[in-house]
Amino acid sequence: MQPHPMLKAHYTTADAKPVFIDGLFDQGAPHYDAIVDWGFLRSGATYRRWVQRHHGLRPGHHLLDVACGTGLVAVEAEKILGSAAHITCLDPSAGMLAVARTKLAARFVQGRAEALPFADASFDFLTMGYALRHVTDLETTFREYHRVLKPGGKLLILEVTKPASHAGAMVFDLYFGRIYPFLTRLFTRSGAARDMMRYYWESMDACVPPAAVLGALRSVGLVDVQRATALGLFSEYTAVKP
Repeated sequence: MQPHPMLKAHYTTADAKPVFIDGLFDQGAPHYDAIVDWGFLRSGATYRRWVQRHHGLRPGHHLLDVACGTGLVAVEAEKILGSAAHITCLDPSAGMLAVARTKLAARFVQGRAEALPFADASFDFLTMGYALRHVTDLETTFREYHRVLKPGGKLLILEVTKPASHAGAMVFDLYFGRIYPFLTRLFTRSGAARDMMRYYWESMDACVPPAAVLGALRSVGLVDVQRATALGLFSEYTAVKP
């Protein structure tokens, strides 16, 4: 199952999608942290730390942060774990990884969620922050998550979800589709950064509904599959490997 239909203005095949996204994030990486910081009203770091602790990340856990980007989730995980010694950060974008490496002494690996370069049962906890829309296939990705988690290991996927209400959807589209990309271009003077955030909205707008994500998680054998929400906008998908 694709996380959203092909966005034909950017790519027309599943093979072309990763090439487009990697280039987009490589170019936008130098601006990413600042864009996310003001775009989410400087609340992101606190939320990322709270949500990982809330869902069970504890000292001693071996953590895999998939699609780590510039390391925003991993940096907050380090504060919970006490060090980055047991954190592995994976991302397909060399540009994003270059920024993340400046922030913490974790293990960094360039790779994709659909084909994780790790042994079976390697991690106690797996996170993915706001990147689920960028994979090519949900079941393939979740099957890999199931494989690399230890028995009893937990998965936490953070995502921005378009509100179901008409009014909420209108505000969502106005902010993420128009205001956010415009301000990104204005403040960064970077067309690449603007395009990155415009695509951010396009993929959120087209994303499959939460019920489809939950169904895909269950289909690969994960249990205790749940979705919590924050502010009606942020989805917290969790699941456990039996």
